[in-house]
Amino acid sequence: MRKLIMWNVITLDGYFEGEKNWDLSFHEFVWGKELEDYSKEQLKSAGMLIFGETTYSGMADYWTKAEGEDAEITEYMNRLPKVVCSRKLVTAEWNNTTIVKDAAAGITELKLQGSGDMLVFGSGNLSESLMKAELFDEYRLCIAPVFLGKGRLLFNQGIPHKKLKLLETRPLSTGGIILRYAPDEKSGQ
Repeated sequence: MRKLIMWNVITLDGYFEGEKNWDLSFHEFVWGKELEDYSKEQLKSAGMLIFGETTYSGMADYWTKAEGEDAEITEYMNRLPKVVCSRKLVTAEWNNTTIVKDAAAGITELKLQGSGDMLVFGSGNLSESLMKAELFDEYRLCIAPVFLGKGRLLFNQGIPHKKLKLLETRPLSTGGIILRYAPDEKSGQ
């Protein structure tokens, strides 16, 4: 069975985005060679990318026009199978993209097919839905050493109580830290 993995960069006070869509200026506090290498490593382990509608739109717009970027990563992003979870979209223009109308049912079915990790990037609303459906097998967070004070929180009220076990901590020379957690199935919660 494939693993469904959340990947997000968040501030120390829990924000994954500023007050506007794509306000990710705090990423500059953790970005560097270490995080770039880690991002490439996990991308190359992925069999599929999963997005909510807003994140999909932004990523598709960026990667289908990327120039001067690492050509290998651009080619990989455009070739890799992608899923956009949206009740509104009728067509998806980014190649190798499938639209899933019911995120929980669709992702559950996709976890049983194929191989390679399924990575959810950003996509706060989708991530919240998948957390409530208890579908994540792993949570990967990069904590930026900054308090944002306002914006969109990644973890909102209503997420089910779940004990997690620490899989890895990876400090970065930028002062950020990568944390990997998995649900602790032994806890019963």
